[in-house]
Amino acid sequence: MSPGRSRGSSPRNGKPQRSRPANRPARRPAAPPAPSALDLALAEALARPEPEPRTFGQLGLPPALVTVLARRGMHEPFAIQSRTLPDALAGRDVLGRAQTGSGKTLAFGLPLLARLAAADRRRTPKSPYALVVVPTRELARQVADAIAPLGHAIDVKVTTVFGGAPIGRQIDNLARGVDVVVATPGRLLDLMDRGAVRLDRIDVTVLDEADHMADLGFMPAVTRILDATPSGGQRMLFSATLDRGVDKLVTRYLTDPAVHAVAPVESPVELMDHRVFVLPGDAKVAVATEIAERPARTLFFVRTKHGADRLAKQLTRSGVDAVAIHGNLNQNQRLRALDAFASGRHRVLVATDVAARGIHVDDLDLVVHFDPPNDHKDYLHRSGRTARAGASGTVVSLVEPQQARDVAKLHAAAAVTVETSTVHVGHPAVRVVAESGTPIPVAPAARTAPRPAARPAARPAARPAHRPQRRRRAS
Repeated sequence: MSPGRSRGSSPRNGKPQRSRPANRPARRPAAPPAPSALDLALAEALARPEPEPRTFGQLGLPPALVTVLARRGMHEPFAIQSRTLPDALAGRDVLGRAQTGSGKTLAFGLPLLARLAAADRRRTPKSPYALVVVPTRELARQVADAIAPLGHAIDVKVTTVFGGAPIGRQIDNLARGVDVVVATPGRLLDLMDRGAVRLDRIDVTVLDEADHMADLGFMPAVTRILDATPSGGQRMLFSATLDRGVDKLVTRYLTDPAVHAVAPVESPVELMDHRVFVLPGDAKVAVATEIAERPARTLFFVRTKHGADRLAKQLTRSGVDAVAIHGNLNQNQRLRALDAFASGRHRVLVATDVAARGIHVDDLDLVVHFDPPNDHKDYLHRSGRTARAGASGTVVSLVEPQQARDVAKLHAAAAVTVETSTVHVGHPAVRVVAESGTPIPVAPAARTAPRPAARPAARPAARPAHRPQRRRRAS
């Protein structure tokens, strides 16, 4: 024994070490929580057989809406619509689960419009009859684009309320009177606080993508909004999962809901090729540039707004036509960036996680995680921008060595199998990705005629220096 060290002390800090009793049983891993009643109800709904094929008219939709749907080429309802429409048209609260692109917007939009068409309503300033709450401005725009033309045919007026757009215009629209408001939580609360909108006459309330609203921290705002609506109205909630407080919303605000669920035809994860490129941090931009030079569209994900701008500029300086999208951009800037990416004017889009919810682009076959996501849910959501509508796709994660262990855990939680390569610029694995994809013709930006030079504003004539001051009359 070395001098100064007592028996049982730690060689590092001199403190006694605790020895583990030989007969102590090994600690068992915690058992997974038992499924809730709502989870069981969703599982049971998922296991139900497909309903018999029926037309919109046979499901109970009013003839006026059936006619306008037929004019738009929609004759047969999607699976989620066939399941939910009878209960929703009957006025029941509905809890629904369906993937994006499955037709869930009309699953709640059609019964909402049918209920308003049958109601004895009088359009009143600041007091809509129906409310659809969504997590992002992009989704608000998509929902409004889907239901507004149908509403126009039956004299139902729809408006949108979201941040990044002029609030004065939204206040004016509400003041003129609307029937349906499609809103994001933050801007809606702002307008409520200003007295620009009241929810005391809301007859139908819809929460779409409730799980994403929970992810973004909107639950307190959503709760306050629901508390401001009458308790006797119809409520419909659509969500992919029931965690992070969504189950509490269902329990608190939905009364005996009809539960419906539709599984995806094929899991997008199974259609994706997941790859990890391990590389030093100072090589990430160069490898990202090599990948971004591919002829097809590429979507990069980063963690921060400044990181999105920085990477887009770095790619652009290297000759890659890239554009960034994030929360600091106003609505018009975000829409222009998305439209440019979708049309092919920009083949590369750099996005943050929050902005990703509005990205729905066909023929996108590559997603690159430039920065690792926060958790496996964000990984799956980011990656889900590719392999859509039955197509295949590739997902690449650029990982620095010190991040490799955490990223491996993330992939395990996401239940995906990955192919890992340690790479550098010009590595064969990088070249395979850089040369992949069908070429996308990059459309030139539309040119607009130059505006005529603005005429200088006429200046008021100078007052003569010798002009005498006018005397006031005595009253």
